Amino acid sequence: MIISEMKTRNINQLEFWISTTLYILSLIGICSQTTYGSSNDYQFSTSALDYSVIKNYFLPELFKISILYISFLLFNFCFMPQLAKRNNVALNIFLTVVVTFISIVTWMVANTYSQAYRLLEYDSLDQAYDIFFGEAFTYIFFLYMLFNAYAYFNERGLELLHKINFLKNHTQNIIPEIFTVTRIWLITFMIFGAVLSARFDWDILVFWLIAPPANILLAFYSIYFIIPNLRKNFKGFGRYFWGNVGIAIIITLLLTLATVSFMRGGEAVPITLILTGISMICITTPLAWYIYKHKFEKLTEIQMLKTELGKSDANLNFLKSQINPHFLFNALNTLFGTALQENAERTGEGIQKLGDMMRFMLHENTLDKISLTREVEYLNNYIDLQKLRTSRSADIRIDTHIEEQLNNLQITPMLLIPFIENAFKHGISLQQPSYIKITLQTKESTLYFDVSNSIYIKSDNDPEKLKSGIGLENVKQRLSLLYYGKHELIIRESANEFFIHLTLQLD
Repeated sequence: MIISEMKTRNINQLEFWISTTLYILSLIGICSQTTYGSSNDYQFSTSALDYSVIKNYFLPELFKISILYISFLLFNFCFMPQLAKRNNVALNIFLTVVVTFISIVTWMVANTYSQAYRLLEYDSLDQAYDIFFGEAFTYIFFLYMLFNAYAYFNERGLELLHKINFLKNHTQNIIPEIFTVTRIWLITFMIFGAVLSARFDWDILVFWLIAPPANILLAFYSIYFIIPNLRKNFKGFGRYFWGNVGIAIIITLLLTLATVSFMRGGEAVPITLILTGISMICITTPLAWYIYKHKFEKLTEIQMLKTELGKSDANLNFLKSQINPHFLFNALNTLFGTALQENAERTGEGIQKLGDMMRFMLHENTLDKISLTREVEYLNNYIDLQKLRTSRSADIRIDTHIEEQLNNLQITPMLLIPFIENAFKHGISLQQPSYIKITLQTKESTLYFDVSNSIYIKSDNDPEKLKSGIGLENVKQRLSLLYYGKHELIIRESANEFFIHLTLQLD
């Protein structure tokens, strides 16, 4: 919340300085025109009217730009932020209407002085004042709509864009980019609106209303949808360019039909829309390709490096978790006790299995993928060693149903063992009845893996009491990195049982 407010404050400060700079430049322009003469003196002399540069130019223009500057500040920094937050709604709407009305009257009165020669064109002063009021009302109403639209979008734009599921679900980068580009377009549209609508150059104004949004939409659609899909299918610039040519032609035809229908007699509109289509093909299309190549492909490379780094960290942490003194201590004690009680056959078997496991960890664990057969062999060796340790406890039941794997499926090494280690570590008690059940089977390229174990209350002096399962968080991280969208992990825990179910799509 604090960060959002800071960003809004910075944006508002930027807009204050932009509007103030434009206001100062306008003042400089008015002063220079006052010094070197304005264009209105010719109309006054032609109409045989007295002309005063102060009364008929300087003061009217000063009042006109000042009322616009003050109104923009009030709308953008006072009224609209309160309306967006729904604070004192009635009061702020009332003040907005009052400021608009004052601006219309000020603009009309200023024009009656700066364009007094036009009063002679009408049959009566009342008719002239009506025309001047209508022009002032149209200009101020249109311009202040832009002011308020911009101020509202500036306050609530990000929030509104985040509510669009289509944008929210696609990528987080697109929302702030659309917000920034829209604000820039609205600022330029306000500037053009202030200049062009005062001259009633509606054709150019309509062009600026339509052309930039059309190009912006095509750019975003190209960058986020067209180009990525083409790149997935190994298509190049040629396919992309000619596809966008077709899109630009269709958009231009539709916009031309729409604007001609709504603006009868506007002959310049179809020409400007054709220019819009040309800009889509010659500017927006190659620019979107350039942006994607130099921005998003670099981001993809960075993401790949982050993924590889995450995999390395996960593997390193996993290797560290495998050096488990508790397990090694128990295994060595078991082998030592067995050697004292019986002949060396079982001891040799245990040492062999432990050697196979250590060899697996040192060599095959460094590979990205291994055969599922080798992974299953490691699981069986580990389970056999644990059975050897618990064989003298009649109250411990270990059931395994692990299918022999004769396929060519590949899997990331050491991905399944954490679940079994966790079961033996937390599910077996040499003093209380306990059990473990392990099931592993494959169907086509899908692996189904289930592990369930009993839960018992550990004694206070048990060093494992406060420790969590071995590598469970690590294996979750590895699954999310290496099998994103290709796995389903279900973990359930009750008062008496811990259960995991893993479904995995293998290569």
